Amino acid sequence: MTAVQSIAVMTSGGDSQGMNAAVRAVVRSALFHGLKVFGIQRGYQGLLNDDLREMDLRSVGDIIQRGGTILQTARCKEFTTPEGQQKGAEVLRTRGIDGLVVIGGDGSYQGANKLSKLGIKTMGLPGTIDNDIPFTDVTIGFDTSVNIVVDAINKIRDTMSSHERTSIVEVMGRHCGDIALYAGLASGAETILVPEVPFDLVEVADRMKANFAKGKRHSIIVVAEGAAKGGDVSEQISEISGMDSRVTVLGHIQRGGTPTAADRILASRLGDFAVRQLMAGESGKACGVVNGQLTTTDIDLVVNTKKPFDMEMYELALRLSQ
Repeated sequence: MTAVQSIAVMTSGGDSQGMNAAVRAVVRSALFHGLKVFGIQRGYQGLLNDDLREMDLRSVGDIIQRGGTILQTARCKEFTTPEGQQKGAEVLRTRGIDGLVVIGGDGSYQGANKLSKLGIKTMGLPGTIDNDIPFTDVTIGFDTSVNIVVDAINKIRDTMSSHERTSIVEVMGRHCGDIALYAGLASGAETILVPEVPFDLVEVADRMKANFAKGKRHSIIVVAEGAAKGGDVSEQISEISGMDSRVTVLGHIQRGGTPTAADRILASRLGDFAVRQLMAGESGKACGVVNGQLTTTDIDLVVNTKKPFDMEMYELALRLSQ
């Protein structure tokens, strides 16, 4: 006998590539171990609406390569209240569900933490393109998103070189600049603006002018949305330098598309791991990968800790941008 006989899985908050692979792993691992497994439609809103369906092998067939989430997702203000949280816990108890796997970001983890305190066995999986969840080296969807941004910058660079212009590429990252940092480093951007590091646009403009004076034919500035708006950066850079610039806001294209092999493997490992942790009697944990090893951390600690910014990588990008 295991600590759970019936579990549920949901995706919540913003979607990320690899969520389907995680759902697939949870469902197939649960079935392999003889557990019942239910899918909750539309996140916490679906939980409050008792919108659950039992899953089987066919439910998750042909989804590992698909972006988005077959369980769909939604924001739910009601669940932020104590009454909503108690209602959600009661739905699970009435259904006879012993454990819950929540795939999402910080807000989703907050909800899982509340349910855990109400006696529901919970496991959190880091599903967010922002890579802003602490106690894991990487989140599900981050690798795919970075590759999408790098591919876009490669294409933008071609036309910027033709016209000898500067391009400002605005990417997602309201509180975390990891997409901008990793994509900027991988694409050889001259400037990376992130919310974690103060910047001076006068210094940025002066460096651009110096680079063009040395014979460079283009300049790429990658800016995280939490650091500044691309349009504002473009306007100020043009005013300071007198140079022509163009803005590309990548927006939700960063969330779409087929997940990379890295994201599929990460999601598969974490989904299976979460099931086995619930079976072992663990609860109130966030699953992650640290130095290649699967780990768990108290979810209460995770939601109350800010992930540190990798200044060493930022400084590397700065050195290589000269």
